[in-house]
Amino acid sequence: MAEQDARGGSATAQLLRAMRAVVGAANVADDGATLARYARSTAARGTMPLAVVRPGSRAEVVALVDLARRYRAPLYPVSTGKNWGYGDACAVTDGQVVLELARMNRIVQVDPQLAYAVIEPGVTQQQLADYLRERGIGLQIDCTGAGPDTSFLGNILERGFGHSPYGNRLAHIAGMQVVLASGEVLDTGFGHYPNARTAHLFPYGVGPFLDGLFTQSNFGVVTQVGIWLMPKAECINHFLCTVPAHEDIAEVIDALRPLRLDGTLRSIVHIGNDLRVLSGGCTFPREQAGDQSMLPADMRSAMRARAGAGAWTVSGALYGSALQVAAARAALKKALRGTQATTIFLTERTLKQGAFLANLLGKFGGGQRLRARVALGNALFAMNRGVPNGRFLAGAYWRRRGGLPSGFPMRADPGADNCGMLWVSPVLPMRGVDVLALHALAAPIFAHYRFDLFATFSMINERALGGVLTVAYDKDDPAEVDRAQMCHAALFDAAMKAGYIPYRVGIGSMAALDPHGDVYWKTVSRIKRALDPDGIIAPGRYEPGLQRRIAKHDRFGAIR
Repeated sequence: MAEQDARGGSATAQLLRAMRAVVGAANVADDGATLARYARSTAARGTMPLAVVRPGSRAEVVALVDLARRYRAPLYPVSTGKNWGYGDACAVTDGQVVLELARMNRIVQVDPQLAYAVIEPGVTQQQLADYLRERGIGLQIDCTGAGPDTSFLGNILERGFGHSPYGNRLAHIAGMQVVLASGEVLDTGFGHYPNARTAHLFPYGVGPFLDGLFTQSNFGVVTQVGIWLMPKAECINHFLCTVPAHEDIAEVIDALRPLRLDGTLRSIVHIGNDLRVLSGGCTFPREQAGDQSMLPADMRSAMRARAGAGAWTVSGALYGSALQVAAARAALKKALRGTQATTIFLTERTLKQGAFLANLLGKFGGGQRLRARVALGNALFAMNRGVPNGRFLAGAYWRRRGGLPSGFPMRADPGADNCGMLWVSPVLPMRGVDVLALHALAAPIFAHYRFDLFATFSMINERALGGVLTVAYDKDDPAEVDRAQMCHAALFDAAMKAGYIPYRVGIGSMAALDPHGDVYWKTVSRIKRALDPDGIIAPGRYEPGLQRRIAKHDRFGAIR
């Protein structure tokens, strides 16, 4: 390296000048305010970038990768940087250049007949939903609860999931475009054949299937992906099942599993405990709870009664023709007969009737409760129809001082709003006994560190549940921040030892993925060395061996 000054030296200055020549001065930042903004995180601690660079095209990404290789400057790609609960826009280590792809927000193609779109990393849920609506295209997106301004591609690369029958998002893509560390551009599937007619229709192509290599990895910079769009359903009914006691959820899961296996339940069904439901409408009641960081049991029971919530709530949607939905409703009722579940079905018509009745009842008592339920129902239906909203981010604000920000959920941003949130996301068999076992494992850990246990389990496919266990904490309380970190680490370790391995992890947990140096992660390292021998793309990301070996690094984050 060239001689360096206190900020990283002449090599840093040369690198940034070269980057500005590629993307323009306005799109490279290394000032303190910008770096601090990209270092903030819903996690307990973020990492400090060397700089932030914002390319606007694939050609600029190629040029930036070439510069990074020449200067040995690691690039950390993010789409819109809203990976809340897992590290936000922060790199795994300090000193990396954040490569923010939000300016690359072209909807390259939409094929209404074959129902797919080709998009860049900066395309948000709201942008694609608006595109389809404004053009009268009879297709819809799958929505996550992460809000309108989050990246479609970013969520796919982390193997996130949504709510609709297309909610297993990675299973509904075909054809990636990837800039490799060599500067070469790789088109996966059939996309590398110039005359291919099905590059975005048949994902596997011919030969080795490569797409999965570029999810949860640091092998390249994905600049484009083909996603499948869902035809709008003639009829949608939303259903909500509640159970009065904690243990009652086991028999409900076992009753619903056959319906998921046989295709009656096609959408992602979500199962949340009472705190997940309560936190959708309020934040931690500090005035009543005093200095306690856990909700007192009597207060929790009272809040649950006022909200009409059970110990657990199951939420899902039925899609199809009117006859198909009627048959699915009948099958659901039959399956739940004999369980402790109370089930209601919501339609757009019943929500309109509920809103009318709430207005008649006024602003107090039953009218207020009904109005809140109608608002929740409308938000759920919007998601079912492919219209994103930020309402379901409310849980991130549970321990935030000041509660929900003014104007929520418009422009909700837990990172910018100083929310404290850490997620552990184990995958478990779709069996009631496993849900109770994992909950029994987690509950004493949360209690020991004095945090409320927020639990959601989602039917991410026909056989498995994706769990999200949330440590919600006050970022303005240093002692609580420390406890949150210890709680998260203990929970992560306990889930791993019990065989409930997470489906995605935050930047602070990468090293814990490979405690024994197994063949799987050794193979990952070999692929990394083959595709990126200089280690310039997101070092440490889903690369547990490297993260453990990092003892010291220069100002560029390059390993000595």
